[in-house]
Amino acid sequence: MQAELLINAIIAGLLLGGFYAAVTVGISISFGILDIVNIAHPAFIILGSYIAYICNQTFGVDPILTAIIALPAFYALGAAVYQVYYASFEKRGQDALRGLAFFFGLLFVTEVMLILVFGVDYRYVQAAYIEYTWHISFMDIPFRMLVPCVMGLLMVGLLQLFLSRTFTGRAIMAVSQDQLALQLMAADPIKVKRTAFAIAIATASIAGALLIVIQPVEPSVGREYIGRVFAICVLGGLQSLPGTVIAAMLLGVVESITATFYGPSWAPAVSFGFLLLTLAFRPAGLLGR
Repeated sequence: MQAELLINAIIAGLLLGGFYAAVTVGISISFGILDIVNIAHPAFIILGSYIAYICNQTFGVDPILTAIIALPAFYALGAAVYQVYYASFEKRGQDALRGLAFFFGLLFVTEVMLILVFGVDYRYVQAAYIEYTWHISFMDIPFRMLVPCVMGLLMVGLLQLFLSRTFTGRAIMAVSQDQLALQLMAADPIKVKRTAFAIAIATASIAGALLIVIQPVEPSVGREYIGRVFAICVLGGLQSLPGTVIAAMLLGVVESITATFYGPSWAPAVSFGFLLLTLAFRPAGLLGR
């Protein structure tokens, strides 16, 4: 019985890790590559959840399909937010403390707006696969976890291909290292940063839909992920999307095993303790340079 519980906990943790990777990839770009501490990213994820909810309840559209359709809108939103951030803080060299306060304000403004419109009741979506569970012997694989895991890993994989195989992607990876060299390659660092930040926010559209597939949401749910996404980003190694996936999987498994055998309340403490131990022996993170 204990072995069966352990195997199911590991499976659940891996599925959860795929979702965590989707939630964290935007932070890996904005914080890990651009060095922008966007603590408002979980608020954009919740915004994506509510857009998926509206389309699902009003038109019966699958939440993940809604997220894909909404990608251009989130991209434009991200570009606009970066332009305000750049003009107000980064251009003046005040992007440290004041920039952080800007994203704090953005987080709470977004949350309050969602509360005013939707209230504090939990909202959920309906889809054929949400209630289905795949039973293999003693193993249970719920599709409400499997689908977000697969979609999350697919998104991260496509972003990794974009960053490593295209000129724009390589420019994004280089912008935080040597802006002068980037200018010599006829690339505008500000435009590159705006594009990268817009992509980071666009990922919140997908992550938000995946979140509301897994669980009902209300406006303040995003706060639960602020510490977790930064922990995964640092644990995986800055500027490393594969490291983000590995770290997300590790934390997902650690949290799942802890919740199964010791209770859900211990899961965050154990996962962050695991982070501290890893950074004590590997400060650069798992795949950091």
